[in-house]
Amino acid sequence: MDERIERGRLLYERAVFDGDATALETADRDLDAVEADLALARGRLVHGRFLTKGEEDPSEQGLFEHAARLYRILGDVRGEGEALFWIGVFHQVVRRDNDAAVPMLERSHELAAQAGDKLTMSYALRHLGIAEHVAGRLGPARRRLEESVRLRRELGFRPGVAANLIGLAYITAAEGHRDQALEVLDEAAEIAGATGAHGILRSVEEARQAL
Repeated sequence: MDERIERGRLLYERAVFDGDATALETADRDLDAVEADLALARGRLVHGRFLTKGEEDPSEQGLFEHAARLYRILGDVRGEGEALFWIGVFHQVVRRDNDAAVPMLERSHELAAQAGDKLTMSYALRHLGIAEHVAGRLGPARRRLEESVRLRRELGFRPGVAANLIGLAYITAAEGHRDQALEVLDEAAEIAGATGAHGILRSVEEARQAL
């Protein structure tokens, strides 16, 4: 059992048996945090099913928005930043709506930076780079992805580095440097192979064929 749920039971007993009414407020905050974490986790699973099946689940957006709202009430900046990232991803990946996605991703990056959450920063930057690329702004797209790569290398998140290198390869090719793009894909394949990231390896091969 999550320790926060068990603490809620103990706080209930303190309120009822000891007459400590403030214990209920503390229990509410604990359970709000559990609820936010659960909504975020369920939303990620729903999004994962979309990626594997390609079918939108109408509950996805609501789960992430519920998590973001609870984190905001709790003053959990890191949690809110992560939830806003997923709202942005929902709009970008599921709805194909970068106009709706970008403000969420930018706010996510801002909050993640405040919280020192470099992983969420790297994700927000990746998807902001994707939005720039789709809009044809190759320079800003490159800068976003390169900063995401830097953060991921710093964190030791090597599969994430490989994923970003694929994006950088597409940008490099669009800039007219196909040979350099293929070299970037070589690095991506090497990292993905070393870390067992077979899905990334498939994406590398798709990129090779596209280039």
